[in-house]
Amino acid sequence: MTDVQELQQVTILGSTGSIGINTLKVIADNPESYRVFALSASTKFELMFEQCQQFRPAFAVMVEPAAAKALEDLLSRVGLSTRVLSGEKALLDIAAHEQCDIVMAAIVGGVGLMPTLRAAQAGKRVLLANKEALVMAGPLFMKTVREAGALLLPIDSEHNAIFQCLPIGAKARFEDKLEQGVDKVVLTASGGPFLNSKMEELAHVTPAQACEHPNWSMGPKISVDSATLMNKALEFIEASILFNLAPARIEVLVHPQSIVHSMVYYRDGSVLAQMGNPDMRTPIAHAMAWPNRIKSSVQTLDLKEIVSLDFAAVDNDRFPAILLGQQAVETGGTAPVILNAANEIAVDAFLANTLSFTQIPVIIERALNQQECSCAESIEAVLEADAKARELTRQLVSNCQ
Repeated sequence: MTDVQELQQVTILGSTGSIGINTLKVIADNPESYRVFALSASTKFELMFEQCQQFRPAFAVMVEPAAAKALEDLLSRVGLSTRVLSGEKALLDIAAHEQCDIVMAAIVGGVGLMPTLRAAQAGKRVLLANKEALVMAGPLFMKTVREAGALLLPIDSEHNAIFQCLPIGAKARFEDKLEQGVDKVVLTASGGPFLNSKMEELAHVTPAQACEHPNWSMGPKISVDSATLMNKALEFIEASILFNLAPARIEVLVHPQSIVHSMVYYRDGSVLAQMGNPDMRTPIAHAMAWPNRIKSSVQTLDLKEIVSLDFAAVDNDRFPAILLGQQAVETGGTAPVILNAANEIAVDAFLANTLSFTQIPVIIERALNQQECSCAESIEAVLEADAKARELTRQLVSNCQ
């Protein structure tokens, strides 16, 4: 039997979300290789309690103090020794803890930036599911990864697919431009639940409808991003930074089946694609074990059962989000910060029924046009731009009501 000390110790930032839950499933499938060191969540203390019972982490962090107290009470009743912490500092501490080997960065939104950055600063194997770390602080984040000797591995199915299709020499640290015969990369988008909806129908979309994704099981914010295709705009920015690619070398295609997760085009005419059933355990398992492979319990793709694989250009009139993402990349500086912050506030307003579905990209565009971009030369500058964009967007949302 493998000695406990030889196990890879895993911290999951955002363990009660869909990525966190799937990460725990992969760990449960590979108990000889991984052990849960720490878990974190915001408010879902009851689910966190269940996770602590099953995986017995050394630490459990609840960002909200009331949730931490509730979790602590539950754990004390069953005699579990997991130490409960609360607050944002605790997130930073478990992300950088010396006993932790792997950090799954799965906190949704801008609040995930600092703990993810802290994991990179500590030289961890960082499994990046938090888009915002790169969207908000891309060049700074990548510089930290290089200087600290961290290993950054993408979890988004699209970026993980691109990573799997790249030349071996270009993979390890993303230090160089992908000139090894690479022409361009293609991100695929399912198109979300409203792919075939008419423009006039989109104006009446409800939050419940927007959260009913046809292929993936995700949280409400990410589901809405998928419905507006803003998730693909964020992924466009992320791909540009992660793989050091000019916007002209990144393309987005609609692929409703979500079987081909992304593609890399080579200059000799070859196109390499990574395929698989739409299940996040595949990229999670890949990144946890890279360069090796481990079990994920994902059903193997059966090509005989696939009727067709369809691809189409994005309808930018109905889904203008990707154009906004391209605009932010080309503008540079704090433009991606503004786009991300505006999107988070607009999506919150939509989920609260105070903003219509079609107003989301309108609000984001107004924020991009009204807030002056600056140089994202420091984390402080990034956070300042983020705060200003959120305040501006709240005002823009209020003016729409």
